[in-house]
Amino acid sequence: MKPFKPHKLPIENLDWQQLAKPIGKANVALSLYNGLLHAIPNPHVLLSPITTQEAVYSSKIEGTQASLSDVFRFEAGESFHPAREGDIGEVINYRRALFEAEAMLQRIPAIHLNMLKALHEILLSGVRGDNKARGEFRRVQNYISLPGASIEEASFVPPSPDAVPAALDSWEKYVNGDSQETLVQLAVTHAQFEIIHPFLDGNGRLGRMLIPLFLHIKGLLLKPVFYLSQYFEAHRPEYYARLRAITDSSDWQGWVEFFLKAVMAQAGTNTRKAGEILALYKRTRETVNSVASPRYASAALDALFAKPILNTNEFMSAARIQYRSTALSLLNKLTDAGMLGILRESAGRAPAVFIFNELLAITEESENDTKNGK
Repeated sequence: MKPFKPHKLPIENLDWQQLAKPIGKANVALSLYNGLLHAIPNPHVLLSPITTQEAVYSSKIEGTQASLSDVFRFEAGESFHPAREGDIGEVINYRRALFEAEAMLQRIPAIHLNMLKALHEILLSGVRGDNKARGEFRRVQNYISLPGASIEEASFVPPSPDAVPAALDSWEKYVNGDSQETLVQLAVTHAQFEIIHPFLDGNGRLGRMLIPLFLHIKGLLLKPVFYLSQYFEAHRPEYYARLRAITDSSDWQGWVEFFLKAVMAQAGTNTRKAGEILALYKRTRETVNSVASPRYASAALDALFAKPILNTNEFMSAARIQYRSTALSLLNKLTDAGMLGILRESAGRAPAVFIFNELLAITEESENDTKNGK
């Protein structure tokens, strides 16, 4: 199988008349979600569990087995089997890269090649793929196949290494240029990145990470907190089949239609989730205010919404509480009020671990809900 030659950008011969209806529906759904973002106080904090869940889903597409609860329990001090801890490390790196990407956009509001390399370095740091030219575009041929298969048995062979620089240059110009329709531009941006496959590992995760960044810099989102990995994971066979159809038969139309459907469905899911989180925030704010000193109430509430599972030490730091006795007293009052549960009692130097079950239940939505478009 010969290396694939990427199609020139922008993509021509799209049936815009056929795309008009799905474009409209996707834009309306995304606009409703963005409107809710404007109504949420500090969306970076309140939607932080959703960001971690995105890291879980995107990593799961690549074969990791860590759950959202696993990640928070690990950060709270729980030990896991080394293989599972490796998976958790990949999720944590993904989340770190997302946060770094948002910070980079504040300095330079554009997606550029140096950003890709910086995010890739974070993504693979200390985890599977760490030794695969981390933070560098590939200089050798790669290919996609079943484990252990040769390049002759590959399902897809990306562009040759000497073709990657020109392909990325064209891709970068396209990403930051104007387009007839932004969501179609995003669909092409994501697929073309996956086709170029510029790194030896981590291309899928990085390509999905670019989606909220693109929507933010194009002005469609207040914050880059819109993620499609939940939908892609729930529809994984079609996700891969649509990408393959581009390289097998130049079917960009089918891919764009699938992508727009994903945006529409996920925007609806995100709007509902964000609305439920906002409603929960308003309810529990009253509970926290009734038992906490005004000095700590706001920061304590944000700490619990940022991490629905956390230990006493994490809570003290996030809520900026100086004394352990004060933090424990507040956590115990919230437990007595039914807001929190105790996941693990303190033992020796190991601090107690608390769980905000209602927030975790909202965030850990089942794949069946996504598949059914809920």
